[in-house]
Amino acid sequence: MPVLIVSGTGTEIGKTVTTAAIAAAARAQARTVAVLKPAQTGVAPGEPGDVAEVERLAGAVTAVELARFPEPLAPNTAARRAGLKPVLPAEIAQAAKELDQDHDLVLVEGAGGLLVHLDDTGSTLADAARLLDAPVLVVAQAGLGTLNITQLTAEALRARGLRCAGVVIGSWPAEPGLAVRCNVADLPVVADAPLTGAVPEGAGGLTPEEFRAAAPGWLAPELYGTWDAATFTGAP
Repeated sequence: MPVLIVSGTGTEIGKTVTTAAIAAAARAQARTVAVLKPAQTGVAPGEPGDVAEVERLAGAVTAVELARFPEPLAPNTAARRAGLKPVLPAEIAQAAKELDQDHDLVLVEGAGGLLVHLDDTGSTLADAARLLDAPVLVVAQAGLGTLNITQLTAEALRARGLRCAGVVIGSWPAEPGLAVRCNVADLPVVADAPLTGAVPEGAGGLTPEEFRAAAPGWLAPELYGTWDAATFTGAP
């Protein structure tokens, strides 16, 4: 898995912290890691963006940002309003391929959900994944509503001939309610893909040292961790 696309079922669901956790777990296995953010929105020039947060939490990674747009909008809308050139799938694929030459793992973190438009022609992160022939990890919410949007995302991947690498719950609550506990069993069913991790709520607030020590325990072995789905869900 030299290139992994990290997408989500929406925004503000823990995608950046999940990306940082994967990077930290891979680094704990002495892997070299690059993190590529194709389009950073809602951050002013000079302010730290998502790749800087991944670098802060995970440690020594190669952090690359292709484009930055100041307003917190979809990339195509933010680029158009700023009068800036949008980032295109071919540019994302080329950057990822170049990083892949010198790293064991390249994480490409999208903006928002899988089908958020990158430009006015409707290009999406899924188009970049297809150019790279790369699997897509879906970061999902824990609570009500997550089953529908996760299934829609998984169906969109299959319709485009893309492989879902699994589902990670981006913010697992300290005291999960009934819906959350039921969703743990149902998420891999609706996604037709394994549950590959659960990142605790507030994990981004840990110190970098605490985060790096704990991250492998939040992720399955296919994401360089030690987390076990059967133990987590209580399945026999």
